[in-house]
Amino acid sequence: MQDEQGLVAHEFLIDCKEFKKTSGVDVVDISKRLMDYGFHSPTMSFPVHDCLMIEPTESEDKGEMDRLVDSLLAIREEITLIEQGKLDRTCNPLKMAPHTQAVVTSSSWKRPYTREMAAFPKPWCAWKVWPTVGRIDDQYGDQHLVCSCPPISSYS
Repeated sequence: MQDEQGLVAHEFLIDCKEFKKTSGVDVVDISKRLMDYGFHSPTMSFPVHDCLMIEPTESEDKGEMDRLVDSLLAIREEITLIEQGKLDRTCNPLKMAPHTQAVVTSSSWKRPYTREMAAFPKPWCAWKVWPTVGRIDDQYGDQHLVCSCPPISSYS
């Protein structure tokens, strides 16, 4: 859709500050949970702190855009369950996301929500691209860059 000036936005921000107050859910939790729905984790806290910046590419069709919106709405429903006390504030599908195949198919499952809720929150998730790693410490990674490049001398 175009605005009055004929412009079309290709990105949008979702302010997540209120979720932390009401449910303990951080922007990173929502970002990682999107991976369980088959989406790449979007940019967090840039350009605005505690916001998700979602930039669908121009090549995404309406079906894929609808799937993204449905996923965001489903995640909001999960946050509501936390707010209502129906899901634990510290061990829930958002705080534990993303859920890898190894975690979901393990013989041990001690989480207070089902494997289905973890890995298949919507029917289309049966055909998703699975996350290959679970939760990592983003802040540590941002502050401890590890260069895997050849030495500078090899570029001469």
